[in-house]
Amino acid sequence: MCEKKLVFPRDVIQKRIKELGKEISGDYAGRELVLIGVLNGAFVFMADLMRSLDIPVQVDFVRLASYGSKTESTGEVRFTKDIEMPITDKNVLVVEDIIDTGHTLSYFNDIIALHKPRSIKVCALISKTGRRKTPIVIDYAGFELERGFLVGYGLDYNENYRHLPDICSITVS
Repeated sequence: MCEKKLVFPRDVIQKRIKELGKEISGDYAGRELVLIGVLNGAFVFMADLMRSLDIPVQVDFVRLASYGSKTESTGEVRFTKDIEMPITDKNVLVVEDIIDTGHTLSYFNDIIALHKPRSIKVCALISKTGRRKTPIVIDYAGFELERGFLVGYGLDYNENYRHLPDICSITVS
């Protein structure tokens, strides 16, 4: 049984994404950008973010997991889908739904650096700061939150709740 509490309503999410899109478009004006979304959670956010940009973009995805069916990261990162397009000498923006401990993003940044892109920046819908264990740079953050387990707008608990248009915190009992 899960109890949900509204954290970020859909209109607030959409407004913030438009602001991020404007900022990113300004930073990359006149240059191409490759968006690399981290599946499964980032696909909803990345679709809206991509539509808010007014610069040329290419898109690819990776699949990384560290939660499984729990509400806390296992600390072990599974890498099950690699990028498929060449990114050598390209500007890359890694798009994440949520950054919690920082382990997954740190692991992925090390892997992506091996492809020798021109630049790597990170955009996260939510930066959850309360449990950060690995120091990381988030270049574009939609929202910052101390703690809480969130679902909706692509975020899930055990592959459920991704369909919710708002972001809610849940308590699992």
